[in-house]
Amino acid sequence: MSIRRPDPRHPGGETPIEEDPLASAYWIRTFERGDAEAVRELVFGVLAEFGLAPDHAATDLDLSDVELHYLARGGGFWVVEDGRGRIVGTCGLWIDPDDPATAELRKMYLRPDWRGRGLGKALLETALAHARGTGRIRIELETNRAMTAAIGLYRSRGFREVSGETSARCDRRFELDLKAEGA
Repeated sequence: MSIRRPDPRHPGGETPIEEDPLASAYWIRTFERGDAEAVRELVFGVLAEFGLAPDHAATDLDLSDVELHYLARGGGFWVVEDGRGRIVGTCGLWIDPDDPATAELRKMYLRPDWRGRGLGKALLETALAHARGTGRIRIELETNRAMTAAIGLYRSRGFREVSGETSARCDRRFELDLKAEGA
């Protein structure tokens, strides 16, 4: 947990991003219990940005207990924390209990002002490294066609679109075979 003191030089109490040398600093780290509310706010905010509704009873139930749904099963959940101590990105790797060789990439979101900096790629590579290191052979994901930048990232990394059922707010499904050369 970081402690931020108000900046007395600015009425809002915080140094504007363009004047703050820490504003562009970031690191990717494993989710901690204290991140839960900030993670939910970020995920639901990005969904709203794309006109998508949260589904607390199904698709987003995993955010009610990240440790149970991700970490306890051998998956992972990472956050991007900026130099001001704010969560600006998320990424989860959920392990399928019916097929432990398969993991699902979930909740990969970035605040709008943090997109286009290579953080999506860094989060994706973090998740893929974890998947390989824990013996997974396939990564699946669902997304919405409105998330064109994310779809471009997945395709550039070798994910291929596949048919199949998706959750209510998703209409695209992708898969990556980690055994394939170059994955």
